[in-house]
Amino acid sequence: MDRRETGPQETAYQRDLRLQKEVDIGKYDDKVEENGKQYRVPYRMVKQVEFSNIRPDELIDLEHAARLQYRLLLNDAVLKAKVEFAKLRIIVVYNPAEAKNLKEKISLEGLADFLAGEGVHVDVSKAAMRDLDYYKEIYSYQFDPEQIREHPPYSYTAEEWKKMKPVYEEKTRLGEQEKLRRFHEWQDSYAEMHPEMELGKAPPHAAKASLLGKLLGSSAKKKANKQEKGFWFHGV
Repeated sequence: MDRRETGPQETAYQRDLRLQKEVDIGKYDDKVEENGKQYRVPYRMVKQVEFSNIRPDELIDLEHAARLQYRLLLNDAVLKAKVEFAKLRIIVVYNPAEAKNLKEKISLEGLADFLAGEGVHVDVSKAAMRDLDYYKEIYSYQFDPEQIREHPPYSYTAEEWKKMKPVYEEKTRLGEQEKLRRFHEWQDSYAEMHPEMELGKAPPHAAKASLLGKLLGSSAKKKANKQEKGFWFHGV
């Protein structure tokens, strides 16, 4: 396609700016300040809903649960979705209809209708709802964490691992030191057994023929004879 006929393509940023002028969404602050600089964020406050006690005959099996989660994520208004087949619950983070932003929105009833279309009926009145700060609880948690999240080893609680960790780290440090000490001892013993070897220099018998020499079967002796006798070329 010749882009000269259609003109330049509109970027997502340009689209947001155009819609912000065309659509009256009231006063909306889409900027956050970090380290003295301002950055635009697509969302400020979003919602999380948890539907519990899903009927087993409607969720059917693991494959159906996985397909349902995938189809939920295809919706532009859904930020995160988790369908837990074993616990018979569905957790969705979505951009609510009343949010003052330019992204796709959906209401709680719209989510319920979508699930009903997939064969899963939920009771909106019994759903657990809560507000989420997108920048603090979603973006910063995933892309800019204060520290690397650490999980305790299998079968240990976080409190048990907190007490065990200093002992484990000290044991690991001493183990590395012992490993290095034994390696240095082996180096010294090997040097005593092979006094003819120099540090960083291979012995004379370790020299290998070049690749060209291997292919042609040449050696230093053949080269010397060749220089003495000359070279005879059988040509046209």
